[in-house]
Amino acid sequence: MLERKPIFPHVIEMNHQAGQRLGCNVYLIYDGPDWALIDIGYDDTVEEIVELIRQLDFPLSACRTVIATHADVDHVQGLAQVKALFKTTATGHPLAAQPLAQGDAVHTFAKIPAQDIDLEMPPVTLDRLVEDGDVIEVGSLRLEVWHTPGHTDSQLAFRLGNLLFSGDNIYRDGCVGAIDAHHGSDIPAFIESLERIRQSDVEWLLPSHGPIFRKDDALLERTIHRLRGYQSMADFGTCATHWPLMEEWDRELAEGRFPQTSG
Repeated sequence: MLERKPIFPHVIEMNHQAGQRLGCNVYLIYDGPDWALIDIGYDDTVEEIVELIRQLDFPLSACRTVIATHADVDHVQGLAQVKALFKTTATGHPLAAQPLAQGDAVHTFAKIPAQDIDLEMPPVTLDRLVEDGDVIEVGSLRLEVWHTPGHTDSQLAFRLGNLLFSGDNIYRDGCVGAIDAHHGSDIPAFIESLERIRQSDVEWLLPSHGPIFRKDDALLERTIHRLRGYQSMADFGTCATHWPLMEEWDRELAEGRFPQTSG
């Protein structure tokens, strides 16, 4: 068996657990025998993640649900596979249900011909549809559902005490999830979602990509200011050639650096 390496009580992040980047951040929330996953990532890492879960002594049959933060392929390509393997349910926002059920390659960013991206998107049914204010229970833990549209129309975040599993809303470097009309992006809605996060009293943001970090109101305000400008910029697009934060993230994972939660 492997030693469990929680980043916070009741929370394991599978990239940290593995000591290397497996894809998007995959959070295992547990209380006693009960556990759930927030996102699963691409299908080519499912086997490795499942083996880690086994070695951490979590019975696969005790998985209460696998949650989709939204319907993008890099978060949910493996959802149908793990749902069948764990014999559990899939949970997400109603606006994610149709593209996931249809395996919609365009809406989920699985197919972007201009960038030579052509991935399989296995169809999967969401068994539980959750809206803002709903609660997902894992043992005695209660995940409060926040609907935070902007990156996509179906983007969800989840509050657990002073933690916010913040999806693709904001990253440690002030970047945000890709903005593209094909999968339901909406800049005014994105600004409202970021303002909600900034105004909240959560202390830690656990994003869907990259390092976990303390909520920084100044960082959020700078990002909000930048997005306000996007509303009237004709040259806005998603054409970055690389993302330096991911290089930092790789180094931190290899060095076993966890978020500094004390002080």
